[in-house]
Parts: sequence; C-alpha cells; structure tokens
Amino acid sequence: MPLPRHIAVIDIGKTNAKVVLIDSVTRQQVGGKTTPNNVVNLGIYPHADVERLWSFILDSLKQLQAENGVDGISITTHGATAALMAGDRLAMPVLDYEFEGPEETAAEYGAVRPQFSETLSPRLPNGLNLGAQIFWQSRRFGAEFAQITDILTYPQYWAWRLTGARASEVTSLGCHTDLWAPDRGEFSSLVEAEGWLKLFPTIRPAASVLGPVSAEIVEATGLPLDTPVTVGIHDSNASLIPHLGGREAPFTILSTGTWAISMTVGGSTQGLDAGRDSLANVDAFGRPVPTARFMGGREFEILVPHPIEPSAEDIGKVVAQGIQALPSFAPGVGPFPHSAGRWTSDPAALTDGERTAAVSLYLALVAQACLGLCGLGRSIIIEGPLARNTLFGQALAALTGVPVSASADATGTSMGASLLFGPEEAQVPQGRGFSPLDVPGFADYARLWAERVVAG
Repeated sequence: MPLPRHIAVIDIGKTNAKVVLIDSVTRQQVGGKTTPNNVVNLGIYPHADVERLWSFILDSLKQLQAENGVDGISITTHGATAALMAGDRLAMPVLDYEFEGPEETAAEYGAVRPQFSETLSPRLPNGLNLGAQIFWQSRRFGAEFAQITDILTYPQYWAWRLTGARASEVTSLGCHTDLWAPDRGEFSSLVEAEGWLKLFPTIRPAASVLGPVSAEIVEATGLPLDTPVTVGIHDSNASLIPHLGGREAPFTILSTGTWAISMTVGGSTQGLDAGRDSLANVDAFGRPVPTARFMGGREFEILVPHPIEPSAEDIGKVVAQGIQALPSFAPGVGPFPHSAGRWTSDPAALTDGERTAAVSLYLALVAQACLGLCGLGRSIIIEGPLARNTLFGQALAALTGVPVSASADATGTSMGASLLFGPEEAQVPQGRGFSPLDVPGFADYARLWAERVVAG
C-alpha cells in the first residue's frame, strides 16, 4: 500500500500519553495533544485509566482529522502491560506494573519461571515481568481469570479498540516478560506450562496493518472508513526503527523518558547479567538486542526539583569538590538494584545549577555502567529528553570514548512508530554531536564515583 502522508501515532508512555500527527514526507510533527497517564488507585488493584485514555485518543484523532486529515494510525506503548480480555470486555483492570501485588506470589512464581538462559529476561520487582503479573492474577483472581479469552499486550489492546481485530507481537512479548524465548523466536516454556498459549492471538509483524478503523471509530472521529491501523510496537523498539539497517553495527541507541534504556544493535548478549536489570529486547524483526536500563527520567525528577542549565562554574565546582549522587534512587531496578541512593554532601546546600550538574553527571555514570552490560557500540545516539541535556551528552562522550550524538528526531518513539507503515523508508536522523566533557578532574571524579559505589 502507498505510504500514508499524515500518520497519527498513539504513544502511551508510563508518565504521559500523547497522540501526534507525523508528516511522513517531511518527517515532522504537525500536530498533537498530550495528557498525564494517571494510575487509578481504586478497585481490586491500581490500574491504568483506559477509559479516560480512550476518550483522550478519540478526541485527539477527531481534532487531528479536522485540522490536517489522518491517513493512517500507528501505536506504541510502554511495556510490562497487558489487557486480559473476556470477549469484548476486560476480565480485569489493566494492572499498573509498579504495583507490588505480584510480590505476594513471588516465591511460587520463582519456582516455575524459566531460566535467564531461555528468556534473557531478569527477575524484576513488582509487575515489571509481565509473566509475574499474569501469574499473580491467575492465583489471586481465579474466577475472573477463568473468563479470559485473550491476552493482549498493550499496543495490541489499543489496536483492537480501533479495529476490532486481535494480534500478538514480538517486541512487547520480548521485553522482560518471561513469556518469550528470543533465541528460539517462540513463546517460553512458562506459557505452555501454565496453559496460557491458547490465550495469545496469532503473532503479527509490528510493521503490518491489523485492519481499518471500525465503523464506530469513523462515527466518533470523522476518520475515513478505510483508515489503516498498524499492529503496534513496544516503545523502546520504536526508537530503533529509524536506525535498523542504516548504521554500521554495533551501535547503541539510548532511549530516554521515564526509563533510560541502552540498546546495542548488533551487540552480544554474553555480557547480560540477570541480577543487574539487563536483558535482551526483541526488535521489530524478531532479533535479540542486548539491553540495559535504569529509571533515569524518574530519578532526575526525584533529584532535581528545579532543573536549570548549569553554568561552567556550577560544573567545575561539582567536579572539583566531588559532589556526587550515588545509586540508586529507584530501588530494585537498574545496574545497582540493591544499592540505596544517597548524596555525598547535603543537596539542600546546592544551588539549582549545581544540583542539575551533579545529577546530570550521575545519570551519565549510571548509563556508562549499563553500557558495560549490554555492550558499547561504535557510536551512541541519544533519543528523548536526555538528548537535550548537554552536560549528560558531553559526560557520556568523555566516559565512553565513542561519538555521542542527539537524535535529530524531536518526536522520539513517535517517529519510529510512524515508520511501521514504511520501515524501508526509514532514514537515519543526523543530530548534533556532543564534544567530550573537558573539565579538569572529571576522570578522577568518575573514578571516585566508581569507588564509592563499590564501597557502598
């Protein structure tokens, strides 16, 4: 089919959701709306407010259609989330993966989950392993679970609401779920042992059209009846699409948002450590991609209440005085999951510029630790909010010794998702490069940080 000109991308992140319109010719965002993605803390457990999101999606599509016209719809969402369907309704609410409920069955689940060598999926806290969520729901809510007809990973849930068609897709199945065996390219032994295999719809490629929008969507939004909808993709993997086949491997994409996720395309999975939040994602073509991650965006929000651009004086003082944040302020995840975050000096005594500088350097040092797990590519491309943090980019360039650049794509995962309609049309965005940080004493600062981390 011809590449749609105006592609509406439904992009549901853990913190915010947006619907943006991408011009497939100019590769620019030409419209869009955003809303907080709030968790509902009522009912049987904390869950996604899917009906509020649905109203937002329909209102946004209606507006974009009226303003510019919509020729196609693509979908990308965060991982570790699924909709448990009983026919055409939810059997249970869409569980918030940060809820600690699945820990109730952690021991029982640990006895049945596959080995890391099979899934390349580490054991993560709360509901960050989708398999742990489903296992807990099956034990805690047996009557409701017995009604389930389909398990839809999150992008495919929204695709179903738009089209009425159901599918499974490998990037969402393969993101630290325990449900997928990347090297075999099939469901893991857990799925078969628990009897869940029959609940997953047929696997379809992310870069395929699931169907046109339904008549109800046409009536609600004014979209043309033949508006195509793609199967959809996990958000970190959406970030990879513009680069697959367009760069010399191995290369590293650092996708940032609530999470900072380092993915080394063409890298080896041999350095992955199940105890340090490293894993293999699965790209849109079903290939394992060694990955390591930490909650960089969440930690920045926690540590920097009033971010500003730090001055050279701010940076110099932080480095010279060894003012450091030590991991981890998002416990249980990242390369230092068992370390309690702390400052080496009172953060209340720092100016906003000094605090921003110290945390930016902290994020670069943790990112470097992630690269030690997933492998360092010949180059690093930063996407998302951290691409705008100059000090972070400069520090990472100095720490790694490879070229580091910011993606020229201001739309982040949305652009990658739009390319599901034509991945062969992808062009590698050329962004600004970061010169390595040139501040006296920074190498010693990095060594001191590593020593403090080891010492606890």
